[in-house]
Amino acid sequence: LSPPGDSYGVLPRPCHALVLLNPQSGSGRALDDFQAVVQPMLAEADIATTVFVTERAHHAHEKVRDEDLSQWDTLVVMSGDGLLFEVVNGLMERPDWREAMKKPLCILPGGSGNALAASINYYAGYDHVAKKKLLTNCTFILCKGLYTQMDLVSLSTASGKRFFSFLGFGWGFISDVDIDSEKYRWLGSARFTLGTLQCLAKLRVYQGRLSYLPVAAEQSSSPGPRDAPAPVTNGHIPQPAGTAAPGSLPLDSLLAPLGQPVPAHWTVVPEEEFVLVYAIYQSHLGTNLLMAPAARLHDGCIHLFYMKAGISRVTLLKLFLAMSRGTHLDLNCPHLSYVPVRAFRLEPRVAAGVMTVDGEALACEPVQG
Repeated sequence: LSPPGDSYGVLPRPCHALVLLNPQSGSGRALDDFQAVVQPMLAEADIATTVFVTERAHHAHEKVRDEDLSQWDTLVVMSGDGLLFEVVNGLMERPDWREAMKKPLCILPGGSGNALAASINYYAGYDHVAKKKLLTNCTFILCKGLYTQMDLVSLSTASGKRFFSFLGFGWGFISDVDIDSEKYRWLGSARFTLGTLQCLAKLRVYQGRLSYLPVAAEQSSSPGPRDAPAPVTNGHIPQPAGTAAPGSLPLDSLLAPLGQPVPAHWTVVPEEEFVLVYAIYQSHLGTNLLMAPAARLHDGCIHLFYMKAGISRVTLLKLFLAMSRGTHLDLNCPHLSYVPVRAFRLEPRVAAGVMTVDGEALACEPVQG
């Protein structure tokens, strides 16, 4: 069901898809599920596939960064969210990234964290489902061949790294659950339930400063592209300002450089002790976590949640149980805040805890998006 104003493209028929598949993702069933569920449906829909099975971390990143992609009409990722993060950042490292990013991307859930697949299922107006049923729904969306635009968020860190993120950035409780539960991958999505209970037992508090540009406060006072710092590419040396080459990455026009104070029209959160900070741009944080029910694929908005210290374990658990239905904000918990923003900055006081981008671990340092 499309909101007004969203335009759709249609994949050609016959269609050639490059399928990037991680056989280790989730409980390790992705290849079997692809052959049993996906391939027969695609054959019926006249979609021919080339299957690329990843053998190590960054394998897909290198493939899409270096390969001639013109032979395929769409790139299909059959894995968890981590592999799509690799693909997006690999595409953004290409000299022709502007063209490459127009190639339709499809996600088929094959991991333990299938947040984007669950979000797309939700945007399409389907009932909440998981596992094989979610895979069938997402494959059906691919067979129909309709595609539309999706927002990406540009994240920059104090050490000069830059990432492009499609799902969310987190620090504190949720990121701890994500990373601590890696050792239970074989459980599939149940790993997050177990991880949540373990992290609840040793609830930690994180100190830092959180600032943001609320959607409502965008004024003409936001700095223009001229004031933006030189673009930083993944692990590459930033060029001096004003020498942007044709293939250089987009400027972060809403952000001041990380060493400088945030612009005056931003909001600085008065509290500096948090249980969690999560900036999400899709509706779902996991198959069973409807974190931002108002989110849409292309709403130009970062949905920022933060939880202040002082919340009890019982209340925190209640919030997470309500999040499975997307009703956590109805509990009006004074410790939980939600703001739609265009940009944010987080400056941890000490390098404590793990940060995650699209479910992948980052070192703890100042970051903005």
